[in-house]
Amino acid sequence: MFLKTLLIENNGSIIRKIRFNKGVNLIVDETSQEEKKTSGNNVGKTTALRLIDYCLGSDGKNIYTDPEFKKKTNQVVENFLKENNIIITLTLSTDLNNEDEREIVIRRNFFMDKKNTILEVNGEKIAKKDLQSHLKKIFFNSSAVKPTFRQIISKNIRDDKARLTNTIKVLHPTTKSEEYEALYFFWFGIDLDSAEEKQKLLAQKTIEENLQKRLKKDSSISQVIQSLIVINDNIKNLEESKANFNINENYEYEINRLNEVKLNINRSNTELSRLTLRKDLIEESVSELNEEFANIDVEKIDKLYKEAKALMPFLQKTFEETLKFHNGMLEEKKKFISSDLPELNLKIETINAQIDKLLKEESLLTSSLIKSGKLEDLQDIIYSLNNAYEQKGALEEQKRLWEKSNDTLEKIVNKLDEIDNDIHSLNDKLQEKIAIFNKYFSKMSERLYGEKFVLSADIGEKGYELNITSLFNNPGTGRKKGEMAAFDLAYIQFADAVDIDCLHFVLQDQIENTHDNQITSLFTDIVKSVNCQYILSVLKDKLPSDINIDELEVLKLSQHDKLFRI
Repeated sequence: MFLKTLLIENNGSIIRKIRFNKGVNLIVDETSQEEKKTSGNNVGKTTALRLIDYCLGSDGKNIYTDPEFKKKTNQVVENFLKENNIIITLTLSTDLNNEDEREIVIRRNFFMDKKNTILEVNGEKIAKKDLQSHLKKIFFNSSAVKPTFRQIISKNIRDDKARLTNTIKVLHPTTKSEEYEALYFFWFGIDLDSAEEKQKLLAQKTIEENLQKRLKKDSSISQVIQSLIVINDNIKNLEESKANFNINENYEYEINRLNEVKLNINRSNTELSRLTLRKDLIEESVSELNEEFANIDVEKIDKLYKEAKALMPFLQKTFEETLKFHNGMLEEKKKFISSDLPELNLKIETINAQIDKLLKEESLLTSSLIKSGKLEDLQDIIYSLNNAYEQKGALEEQKRLWEKSNDTLEKIVNKLDEIDNDIHSLNDKLQEKIAIFNKYFSKMSERLYGEKFVLSADIGEKGYELNITSLFNNPGTGRKKGEMAAFDLAYIQFADAVDIDCLHFVLQDQIENTHDNQITSLFTDIVKSVNCQYILSVLKDKLPSDINIDELEVLKLSQHDKLFRI
């Protein structure tokens, strides 16, 4: 799928219409060095890339973030987008040279209220929550929950810190290994149906392991079993002693019933403790997540971010954005973890009612037995029996908790092993695909640097990992950009060769950090050999002098003609 046009409208009036071509497409900032000193460098070249990303499902907030002051938004742009009916229309096509080929048209505006919100795909209104799954079905013919559409296309849109510094680890820094595993397999044409289930099982495994840590503070399963043996022997001896007393039938019944009631009270209390413990664990997990919600005074780190920008001018994400993204992920975890709380509260309420009823019966039986008169020795035996049965009940409940937890954990581990075995059974298929990919990747990197890069898939503790090896273990920023370009372009060649659905375009910012030789090679030779679009936002005066910019540019911007013309 190729980008065809990007249209920016204000109430039907065209602000910009950008037509994309195969090969290199440059969005050029023509601002001179002298103008930058007096007026800054915010003309919208990176924003153009982010408008494309917005149509492909981003939240769009990075569109009006001020590039100089990361903690603030560009109020002029933000107000312009939100207070006017600014509609962004992205048109994609399977073949730019054939008007009859299938097209995908995505339209979005920036109004926040549902009534005026525009979010359409091929004329069909789409709910915001359904956009990712809808686009994944259209672009990749997949209905699987994991990986998400945004994860899949993350390497095609390199405009933020993670994707501008990492070739493969292109997701948020908090992303877990199992999510990367699902993504890597998908990239290489292997859809893991078990990806979502594996992630849920790992979360459940963590909860169960925390429960066992709590249980172990009281006693181990072995201690419980051995204690039960001793208690049962004690009860047997006490029952034999009690049997030697000549007790009337009614008295015997009341004694037995009293023991039964006490045992039931103890079991109910133990069950209540178990449920309360599980509830506390869940609430503790939620509390821990709440504590993870970053609540940092961003004013205090303003100086730090300014210093960071001085060292790394390509920083694209604000601290608040990272903070909000992090907190959003934590909120989803909270919903998942706390889903059992309503049922637990209902069970606790029911057991409390049962205990109240049993306590009333215990009181009546005790009164009746006191009135009937008892031998002192018999009372001592009965007292010891009651204590023994209470201890037995508590130990039996502990044993039941341990056995249930062990059984649950065993089932989770077995299911995870089964899933991992299924995934590992795909190893040959994955290695075969990566071998094909490396044919293109090594050639591409050799053309750029005279050195062959190699991708490998290795099984780590938490799943598969992808690694790139080269002679230079710590490439500089410019070399890293070249590595990304080689990877992204080689992937398109690979996907076409093995018939995997992919996006045939790459959006990239800050290519100027790459050495002139590699830029020239990319622009004049390498990109032409790939069935793709390489769309770059660039500073004109940073490009090599031997590049014919006029032939490659699709949009010119300057301090006098900014993207939104405001």
